Amino acid sequence: MKREQMGLIVKREDGSEIVNYDDENFPSYIYDGWVRPHVTWEKVPHFHEDLEFVSVRSGNMAYSVNGKTVMLHEGDTIFVNANQIHYSVAVEEEPAKYVIFVVHPSILTSSVAVEMQVVLPILTNPNLPYLRFRGINDNTEEIHRLMLTLLDIRRDPFHITRQLFAIWEIILNQSSTYGELETTQSMDTHMRAFKNMMYFIQSEYKNSITLEQIAAKGNVGKSMCNKLFHQYAGLSPIGYLLDFRVRKVAELLSTTSCNLGEIAAMTGFNGVSYMSEMFKKSFGLSPLQYRASQKERIG
Repeated sequence: MKREQMGLIVKREDGSEIVNYDDENFPSYIYDGWVRPHVTWEKVPHFHEDLEFVSVRSGNMAYSVNGKTVMLHEGDTIFVNANQIHYSVAVEEEPAKYVIFVVHPSILTSSVAVEMQVVLPILTNPNLPYLRFRGINDNTEEIHRLMLTLLDIRRDPFHITRQLFAIWEIILNQSSTYGELETTQSMDTHMRAFKNMMYFIQSEYKNSITLEQIAAKGNVGKSMCNKLFHQYAGLSPIGYLLDFRVRKVAELLSTTSCNLGEIAAMTGFNGVSYMSEMFKKSFGLSPLQYRASQKERIG
């Protein structure tokens, strides 16, 4: 794990997340996490090839998956399938605490037969962007128990693999009884358009960008562009651009010694004053206060 990336969602140029695995030789990330308003990892739309599991230990939170907000309460678990647009959402000022398990599906593919019979039917099913386990589901308590025990084995590849297969068996059983979630071909087309527009923003955020340019990259009109950003990101296209710039400011404050003027220039802001105003609006701290808090956290 790269300690300097803790609390940040680092992305590739295509918008997919670079998961900060616990061990660079084993694609698994397990963490005893929490979320509250204004933290850097809240409301950041992203996707990755990895499977994601979140089990709530205490409090209430939500997950947005492909534009649908899923409420999660203590004892609930959500499974997010590979390559779905998702992010965590704080619903209360008090932190919600959870265990998160992000793991690459390659760990499950011990043979071609296993991959074909029990892995790909889930990964490639457009009707299964996520599964939620809550009180009404038979498997809720068991998957929650398995998730909590992961914390004790987070650096043990053998036991993580064994635990993942136990969790995956529950996913298979639940998917057969859960019923198909609503999906249409247009949803797939819209997701591709949004990913293209998100990629454009993340590639060009240092430059001046217009709504027309963003919409053109998704091959949609301005009205549809606005609709898709509100659906998948909960923000307008320009709001998403500003939010992405602010999060880049947070990243640079945490990982470099650049002054505020340099950071403003590197993140597409016209000046330090406007950058600072937008930053405080998002994080509740000035940039310098945030940098000081990160130094204290990392020690």
